[in-house]
Amino acid sequence: MERRFTAKDFFLFAFLSLVLTAIVSTMYMIDRQWAKMAGIERTLSEQSVSLQGLARTVSTGITTGNTATRTGEGAIPDSFRRAWRASQTKDFAAGDWLVAPFGTGLKTLTPLVSSDAYAAEVQTYVLESLLTRNPKTLQWDGMIAKDWTVSDDGLTITFQMRNGLKFSDGKSMDAEDVAFTFDFLMNEKIAAPRHRAYFAKIRSVRATGKYEVVFQFKEPYFQSLELAGTMPILPEHFYGAYLEQPQTFNQSTGLLMGSGPYRLEDPRGWTPDTGIVELERNPYYWGPVLPPFDTLLWKVIENQTAQLTTFRNGELDLYGARPREYESLLEDQPLMERTQNLEYMSPTAGYRWIGWNQKRSGEPTFFADRRVRQAMTYLTDRKRIVKDIMLGYAEVAMSPFSPRSPQHDDSLQPLEYDIEKARQLLGDAGFKDRDGNGVLEDADGEPFRFELVYFQDDEDTQRVMLFLRDLYARAGVLMIPKPTEWSVMIDLLTQKNFDAITLAWTGGVETDIYQMFHSSQTVPGGDNFINYKNPLLDTVIDKARATVDEDARMPLWHEAERIIYEDQPYTFLMRSQSLVFIDDRMRNVEVTRLGLNKDIVPVEWFVPAALHKYAN
Repeated sequence: MERRFTAKDFFLFAFLSLVLTAIVSTMYMIDRQWAKMAGIERTLSEQSVSLQGLARTVSTGITTGNTATRTGEGAIPDSFRRAWRASQTKDFAAGDWLVAPFGTGLKTLTPLVSSDAYAAEVQTYVLESLLTRNPKTLQWDGMIAKDWTVSDDGLTITFQMRNGLKFSDGKSMDAEDVAFTFDFLMNEKIAAPRHRAYFAKIRSVRATGKYEVVFQFKEPYFQSLELAGTMPILPEHFYGAYLEQPQTFNQSTGLLMGSGPYRLEDPRGWTPDTGIVELERNPYYWGPVLPPFDTLLWKVIENQTAQLTTFRNGELDLYGARPREYESLLEDQPLMERTQNLEYMSPTAGYRWIGWNQKRSGEPTFFADRRVRQAMTYLTDRKRIVKDIMLGYAEVAMSPFSPRSPQHDDSLQPLEYDIEKARQLLGDAGFKDRDGNGVLEDADGEPFRFELVYFQDDEDTQRVMLFLRDLYARAGVLMIPKPTEWSVMIDLLTQKNFDAITLAWTGGVETDIYQMFHSSQTVPGGDNFINYKNPLLDTVIDKARATVDEDARMPLWHEAERIIYEDQPYTFLMRSQSLVFIDDRMRNVEVTRLGLNKDIVPVEWFVPAALHKYAN
């Protein structure tokens, strides 16, 4: 017998639905309340930790913020002294945000596997090391280390660490974390060949006490103290699990935790698709000076015009201008009234270059012949690039070494533009116009044609590429500019799948060129991705790196520079000035011997309370 759905059934069904909905709603509200309570508990716990830290520092004569110390500046560690002085100024106030642009997207923030300067900039605020370089004296100051000794033979460096320090999740740091970091990065399963290339000089890193760690070197190395002292310290309790899951680590996008003044809210959760990187103040930070900003925020804005518009709208706190744009903006009175501008050549300014790939798909290229590489430099009118495109806000580069560095041999001068010399060298290398069409061909009749890869959103680089295309064509060389997305460029470098590419390297107080020019670094993942090999240069680099005495080392760097000058593995283009506009809210802005003090940690910029725009 068929059963029908009656009115009674309808009301019963409706009643049960209401009961079920009420139960689900109640469960949802309870879950929300639990989540909220957990968040409150976390906040209270972190505030408690911060107050405990404040009480601890007050008891030792050191305070945070703009409160004077019991014993004055003398109680402040050298590495915090500049930031402490800023915190003592009349208008200092903690709070607000610092918002900056990134010109390209980031593939990953994970240390060791990340390879671009933007990721390194973010990591600067999150990861800490045993030492930091003083931006005024360029000498080493203790950061995590409070003291250190170097053995007479330079092979053993012993660090005494500060005790009571914590990572940004509240877990304690000790010497075992330092030893773990070295073992982790030297593990062949971790995709960190660039780091291993340098740290291979170290035989071992051992925790010989809870807060004592010893670096033992295999051989003398001129940057041994820098190498040991600047290794970023990774928390073993966070990264240790990835020794069993190396592929998970290698392919990750945002595994970032340290002991620095700022942290990711979720140290495992950052992904590139967000278009931003946001760091919050680390409530467990051990430093005697309160990190001034509540939040550090970077916005990925690849289009330069969009960056400028965002800066004009007050949504960015600084803007790096191109030369033509810079001169135009200097005439913009409303903009100048609310900004400060700086033009400077950083003492550690890097250099732009064109790299000539000497082997592709296992076969030698045109650029395997030194005469061809020399010819390409003679065909590159770098003086005109500096004058007409950079408007004089740059200088011609001739090698990896700054002309203001003792590494540079003053007897060397940049090769001048000389089309006849270039044609002669190309002819000697077997390239001639064999069919009268104005294009050079090799002995097999293959035209001298190549692609030059460059980052597509850099307008100055695009102007340089179009200028060089016309210059090269006059000599019968066909260069096809290839504008490329940043992520694709990284893949091309990794696979060494390009004819030529233009990029830039950052500089240093003393530049170690092993990573870029030593034959051993042509391995997959190495930074000698142009497949350049010169055994004589390898020998000189090895000798220079093993020479601790500076007076004896500099002639070796001069010899290495002369070899590179003759070989021209790169055509070194230029060193550019920084042309920066900064929102006038920012105070204590300064150019140091290491560059702009925005990038120095502990952070030195701040915003007076009356000018705060953001509240956390």
